Amino acid sequence: MSKITLLIHCKDQPNIIASVTNFITNNDGNIVYIDQHVDREQNIFFMRLECEFILGSYTAEKFEVQFETTLAEKFQLKWRIYAADIKPKMALFVSKYDHCLYDILGRYNSGELFLEIPFILSNHLDLKPIADSFKIPFYHIPISKETKGEAEQEQLKLLELHKVDFIVLARYMQIVSETLIDKYPNKIINIHHSFLPAFVGAKPYHSAFKRGVKIIGATSHYITEELDAGPIIEQDVTQVSHSHSIKDLIAKGRDLEKIVLSNAIKLHANRKVMVYNNKTVIFS
Repeated sequence: MSKITLLIHCKDQPNIIASVTNFITNNDGNIVYIDQHVDREQNIFFMRLECEFILGSYTAEKFEVQFETTLAEKFQLKWRIYAADIKPKMALFVSKYDHCLYDILGRYNSGELFLEIPFILSNHLDLKPIADSFKIPFYHIPISKETKGEAEQEQLKLLELHKVDFIVLARYMQIVSETLIDKYPNKIINIHHSFLPAFVGAKPYHSAFKRGVKIIGATSHYITEELDAGPIIEQDVTQVSHSHSIKDLIAKGRDLEKIVLSNAIKLHANRKVMVYNNKTVIFS
């Protein structure tokens, strides 16, 4: 049995769903999941569909050609197709914080994440023992103001060599350049606390504590050229009170970061995120 995931978006118009589902049926496919959304404000239709084909009745090349000529041209569809049995390859970029890395690798090791991790990359050596303990290749590429361009070229070579599909910044404390963003549009996932833009700087939890905040949170989003302003994938919050110390706030924040980032990774790896105009449509 061959299983595919199909993502579609286009201007909203009549008969899209019926046309797509009839095309699948007429090609001996069985639809096992379908969901759709219409952005009324922008008049854009979104759809995610999973379907199965009996072995021998489906080839990716044949499907893509027929779908393009039969439907995509007619409805002016923007579409992507993925083989459901192929795990996407995810590179992990880290610096010195280890909480997100441990969480991701624990979930990966238990089979919770449907993906492959070909390597972990860092601008420091601090987390190499963790990579070694999980038997994942670790690359150390130090970065300074003078060597940033050269370091990024090394990163690109590694990403291309390992055929990486997307990147996760698991508390990677470097600003990603336009070069890498252009190479992986909406494929670089970041995580940070949700105090931005109110509490900027190196110690946001200390600043928030002084203001007596009542909630703290975490945000995971795709990287864009505008810092911390990319399409949001996942967010969560938890309540705090006057009884919590700065240490408590940091601990709660890190717990949220782990959960929010892992959920964002799952959504992306399972092809459940569609991006349009710096917003996301997240399918269940």
